[in-house]
Amino acid sequence: MRRLRYEVAMSLDGFIAGPNGEYDWIVPDPAIDFAAIWAQFDTVLMGRKTYEVARTLRDTFSGSVSRWIVVSNSMRAAEHPDVEIISGDLLEKVAALKAEPGKDIWLFGGGVLFRSLLDAGLVDSVEISLMPVLLGSGVPVVPEGQHRSLRLTDSKALASGIIRLKYSVVD
Repeated sequence: MRRLRYEVAMSLDGFIAGPNGEYDWIVPDPAIDFAAIWAQFDTVLMGRKTYEVARTLRDTFSGSVSRWIVVSNSMRAAEHPDVEIISGDLLEKVAALKAEPGKDIWLFGGGVLFRSLLDAGLVDSVEISLMPVLLGSGVPVVPEGQHRSLRLTDSKALASGIIRLKYSVVD
């Protein structure tokens, strides 16, 4: 079964985007091999707001993440032929997606989507690139919800001050 992995950049004070959705605060680091990261996934799952930002960056994904799925009740498939749109019973559809053959699924951005899938027991890991930045306000990494325990499986400090943290979700 494929794993659903929430992989996200986060400020030291717990935000994944600035107050206006900006992400220009993310610290670049040449030691991060994005092609190797993207090669672990063949599917990216995101909400509509994240898609609005990410679609401009699609070409930078090196062609390895070929299947883009957007959770939205307002987008129309005819207007976005390059992505699959999920609406309706999200939990059932994501569970079915995980059961399909393939590489892992990247849950990309979107704290609200992450929280709903985490509370449903569908998220397998939380992988955070902790940025040496304090934003003061913005979009939190996760809104309020159920208590979930995590187990640290890997950590790495980079010269840029970024700390990469990988946790598995404890059942």
